[in-house]
Amino acid sequence: MDKILIIDDDETFNGVLKRALKRRGHDVEGATEPAQALVMARQQMPDGIVLDLNLNGASGLSLIGPLLEINPACRIVVLTGYASIATAVDAIKLGAVQYLAKPVEVAAILAAFDEKEDSPRENLAGAVPLSVDRLEWEHIQRILHENDGNISATARALKMHRRTLQRKLAKRPVRA
Repeated sequence: MDKILIIDDDETFNGVLKRALKRRGHDVEGATEPAQALVMARQQMPDGIVLDLNLNGASGLSLIGPLLEINPACRIVVLTGYASIATAVDAIKLGAVQYLAKPVEVAAILAAFDEKEDSPRENLAGAVPLSVDRLEWEHIQRILHENDGNISATARALKMHRRTLQRKLAKRPVRA
C-alpha cells in the first residue's frame, strides 16, 4: 500500500492513525466527512482506504460503492467501535476486504490490506475473531448510544429486563 486514505470522523483517531501509517512509510491522507472523502479519493486515487463504519451517525458502508467506482482496485478495510455480524457481512458483500473492531493495531490494518482473497480472515496479525460475549457487549453499547444513554429505553429495545441490562452494563467490557 503506497497511498492510504483514512475516513474517520474522530479527528484524534484519524490523526493518530495517519501518523502511525506515515511512520511506516506510507503516503497517508485523512478525511473526516463523506463528501470530503470522495473528493480526496478522486484526487489521490489511494491503493487502500480505512473506513469508519459510523461517520457522524451516517453509515460508512454507503461510501464503499462510490469509492470502488472511483478506484475499483483500491482495498477497503472497515473499522468499527460497534461490531456486529450483520454489518461485517454487509461490508464484505459491498466490496470491503476486511472488517475490524476498534481498538485495532496498525499491523492488523496493514495485514488486512495485504490479505489475499482466498486466505483465512482470522489469521490477520492482531485481529482476533470477536467472541459472542464481546458481540453482545458491542450490540448493547450501540443500542444504548441510539437511545441517548436511556437505560429503560435500551432495555425495551433489547427486550431485556432493566435490572439485567444494568448488571451487564456494570461489568467491564468483555475482551474480544
